[in-house]
Amino acid sequence: MVLDRSRGVNNGQPSLHAAWLAAVDPRSGDTAIHVGAGTGYYTAVLAMLVLPDGHVYAYEIDPDLAALAKRHLDVFEHVIVRAASAIGADLPDADVIYVNAGLPAPDPAWLRALRPGGRLIFPWQPFGRGGGGVAMLIAREAEGLRARATMQVGFIECEGVAPEPAGPRIDFEAVERTRSVWLNEERPPDDTATAIYDRVWFSSDPVASSGPG
Repeated sequence: MVLDRSRGVNNGQPSLHAAWLAAVDPRSGDTAIHVGAGTGYYTAVLAMLVLPDGHVYAYEIDPDLAALAKRHLDVFEHVIVRAASAIGADLPDADVIYVNAGLPAPDPAWLRALRPGGRLIFPWQPFGRGGGGVAMLIAREAEGLRARATMQVGFIECEGVAPEPAGPRIDFEAVERTRSVWLNEERPPDDTATAIYDRVWFSSDPVASSGPG
């Protein structure tokens, strides 16, 4: 379903979202954050999956879409819609972060918000405008943030993201070798790096696995 034809915004492919939801595995009692909620269709799915004791925080930067999402989701007392960017936001601690807009690197605030065992999925699109990318699944383990590329995707670019400085070309071979992601302030990039950005970097170095994902 088309949400904004001029910007190429649609409601997304249901089979893709089914696979993503299975990957992040929202559970009863979880706190979930939905980035790029649109009109709230997949926010509602998240809301049902975290019942009865969970919460969902939905971020939508477009004011018209956010207004529709608020109206559609009004039936859910445990859903909060914020008509704002989730980039650099003061986020609650979360078990699931579900991002429906492409960007070259995850926002550090998202990584910090992940609870132990928390799962983040986002469209990693490091190849430039129109280059597409992959769905990257990140899970907080005891030793760090495990990362795994899943399927190839192409999403509208996330609004409010500052452009990254030009760097070495990133190819699919580097993406496929990626096994973890790190905040630069916590671990400086080293020779395992597969992609380096201003505040985060990806590595071929695996971390210990302690849960699903």
